Amino acid sequence: MSASKDHDADDAVTGEVAVDESQETPQKLNLTVDIAQKSACQRHLTVTVAREDIDRYFDKSFSDLMGKAEVPGFRAGRAPRKLVESRFRKDIADQVKLSLLMDSMSQVSEDQKLSPISEPEFDPVAVKIPDEGPMTFEFDIEVRPEFDLPNWKGLSVERPVHEFTAEEIDQQLKDLLGRRGRLVPHDGPAAAGDYVVVNLTFEHDGQSISSAKEETIRIRPVLSFRDGKVEGFEKLMKGVKANETREGKAKLTQDAPNEALRGKTIKAIFEVLEVKKLELPEVTPALLDELGGFTSEAELREAIKDSLARRLQYQQQRRARDQVLAALTVAAHWDLPPELLHRQSGRELQRSVLELQRSGFSDAEIRAHENELRQNSRAATARALKEHFVLERIAEEEKIEETAEDYDLEIALIAQQTGESPRRVRAQLEKRGMMDTLRNQIIERKAIDLILSHAKFNDVPYKPDTTDAEAVDQTVSGTEEEADIPEAKHAGGAEGLRQPQDHT
Repeated sequence: MSASKDHDADDAVTGEVAVDESQETPQKLNLTVDIAQKSACQRHLTVTVAREDIDRYFDKSFSDLMGKAEVPGFRAGRAPRKLVESRFRKDIADQVKLSLLMDSMSQVSEDQKLSPISEPEFDPVAVKIPDEGPMTFEFDIEVRPEFDLPNWKGLSVERPVHEFTAEEIDQQLKDLLGRRGRLVPHDGPAAAGDYVVVNLTFEHDGQSISSAKEETIRIRPVLSFRDGKVEGFEKLMKGVKANETREGKAKLTQDAPNEALRGKTIKAIFEVLEVKKLELPEVTPALLDELGGFTSEAELREAIKDSLARRLQYQQQRRARDQVLAALTVAAHWDLPPELLHRQSGRELQRSVLELQRSGFSDAEIRAHENELRQNSRAATARALKEHFVLERIAEEEKIEETAEDYDLEIALIAQQTGESPRRVRAQLEKRGMMDTLRNQIIERKAIDLILSHAKFNDVPYKPDTTDAEAVDQTVSGTEEEADIPEAKHAGGAEGLRQPQDHT
């Protein structure tokens, strides 16, 4: 909560010279504040403003008005004060109420140390200044829970280590070339890794609830949607040919936007229109230049190795973060309001996408991660909020702050992944209102780095993850979600990824 004092606004309107009171200490309001704890994150405040303060604000407003008040029968600014007060009291009352509310909210924020995490739920129109006695108003606000900060120094942390082999770099090169490859028609049966063009229909109790036309889907073990998944998709599609139909089951999550279908299993019908195989391009000088100005395949392989190292660094940070926060939030059994979880779920998706983009993950991998988060949005958001509250407390106590250089670094890493200029990335983040999300990411990472600087590490072997899910950016339950998520689109560069081009 924040507010600004504007009692002298009328002086600026009349052009009169205002007295500079910047060196004077503003007189505090005589407030009575009752705080009721509705839950760990919710407070209900009842604020009472003393009559003496109401009268003081009225007196100040009328004094400002006297020099310009126009009353019939008197020259401007010459009418008796009692007449001015009688004539303009109703008009002045709204100004006084607004000033009292703004100053009261500001003082409550400063005095009560509430650590708000959202704007207060408050309707100023409903507040009235009584003719006599104090003014009372109420509001609800979400705040950071109160808790004792756990001991975070000297934690034991496992750190995954790995040396990437030539075979792993070969596979990454193959995947990279695949994104510049061609999808060519195939008359025979489909196999794992092939692509199928399908008409999708989802049914429940014999009724169609959603559908999609001519979706191009790669055959992988799992087919992931925003609100559910089809397990065993690879087996379901094995040997399928064009003009055949296969039926499977889609399991919806407990967070599906269609409440009536949450947790249910529905029928998924795949009408196969075409089967296609991926044809890889040759590594030519032109392609090397297009991929990022490389002069040789060896230079491209070195860039791929650097990208894999960044991913390993992400996994190290992710594993360390998970272990640290599991230890720090073990006692964080806070009852978080469903409204807060719903509102913050989009921010958690935004933060996760930004983190994956800066770490060099592919378009398909980011989409799969988004769908995974959406399918478990409430649990993932609750965990992320608890972690944020703990890290924010540590950052405050240790005086951790973000710098302009921190923003520049984050934006540069995202730009490197997306193939866009840092200037354009910054503009997009600002337009989407995501700079605050980026700021939280910076603060959290710095707090984690501080914790890890005091930790004890135990190196353990790491096996790189393989993507076994094909992600489709669609809900299957018949209701679309509302979420402002940054698009995971990539263009250019060794890590810049594109979908296979259809040259049929």
